Amino acid sequence: MARIPLLMPQLGESIAEATIVRLIAKPGDDVIGDSDVMEVETNKAVMGVVAPCDGKLAELRAVEGQSYAVGATLGYLEVSEADAERMGYLEPEEPSSQPVGSMPAGAPDKPKKKRTIKPSSPTSDKVEPTIKGLPVPAHAGGAAYLSPRMKARMTELGLSSADLAGVAGSGAGGRVTIEDFERFMETLDQQKITEASSMRVAVADAMRRSWTRPLATVVLPVQLDTMLAHRKASKEKAGVSLYALRALAMALAENSMPAGRLIGSQIIHPGSIDIGFAVEAEDGVLVPVIREADKHTLSELVPIYARLVELARQRRLTPADMGHCISTVTNYGTFGLTLATPIPLPEQTLLLGLGAGRIEPFWDKEKNQFVPVTEARFTLSFDHRVLDGGAAGRLLARVSELLNNPSEL
Repeated sequence: MARIPLLMPQLGESIAEATIVRLIAKPGDDVIGDSDVMEVETNKAVMGVVAPCDGKLAELRAVEGQSYAVGATLGYLEVSEADAERMGYLEPEEPSSQPVGSMPAGAPDKPKKKRTIKPSSPTSDKVEPTIKGLPVPAHAGGAAYLSPRMKARMTELGLSSADLAGVAGSGAGGRVTIEDFERFMETLDQQKITEASSMRVAVADAMRRSWTRPLATVVLPVQLDTMLAHRKASKEKAGVSLYALRALAMALAENSMPAGRLIGSQIIHPGSIDIGFAVEAEDGVLVPVIREADKHTLSELVPIYARLVELARQRRLTPADMGHCISTVTNYGTFGLTLATPIPLPEQTLLLGLGAGRIEPFWDKEKNQFVPVTEARFTLSFDHRVLDGGAAGRLLARVSELLNNPSEL
């Protein structure tokens, strides 16, 4: 038998560490290849660490509640030498240095040197993140009116300039001095403090980065009666968010310019119409993504959407289910809100928001009277560097037009 390390895997792009939340196997247990040995939590999801092959859990070094860096040794497995060699953990046998034919007659055979396990990653990989659960700590680069000493101190504590927005600087020109900062920290120690969850910190960091761009929002009232009638008559019941997501995908497939990102002096058009949708989770929001939403009909999207919603609520989305999308749809109307200005993610130019539907009076020219209609305010928040109000308004109008012709979806 050979002994190989069980390592913390790379759980997603830019994820540098994860926290052990549940140990499934214990030392001495037989494990099956690709089965979960333990569960770990990143800032966005709970995922399993799997055994690379069949074997026995010989040693467990991971501790529940502790964070470990990617590549850290979490324990050791006893596996067959064939499996260990296949995975590259066995060194080749050393060739004999004795020339062929030089062995004296009758001399006993020199024993071959056993193959040994290659050294694994250091076991002192337990990490204590500056901000618990944040994969890459947010630094205070670019902060204004902060001395170099202040910036260094904030970086040490994992703070950004946004954290000091309420601190009045006493230095020249309103500069926040180190003395101002230390007084501020002392006042915090005298107040009730609750540790922010890893998801809350991650969302805060994303919103801080989003706000470095000039953002704007346009609003359009959208009638929903035709869409609601179509939903009632359909076998597959899509929600309002999915109708809007599909309409947005079709509109962007017709013209991808509004979803482009400004990099330097160039606008980078999206290679695929991948659109996310916001799902409320404990102390934050997750954004699962529907890939190539323009290439699936509305009825085809219903089971995909339902699966992603369930995984998001369980916080079991995989890295492939999240990230790298060109826009997000968020239905803040579920909270009874009729109007809001949500912020697109840092890597996105657009965010479509849906307000709560209300019965409103509408002037019908043919009947020459007011009639009741179900109407909701849709908002489109966008990066003003890429879009102006006219282009944003035309995109929102196209979404409304498609929603009022739901058979095209």
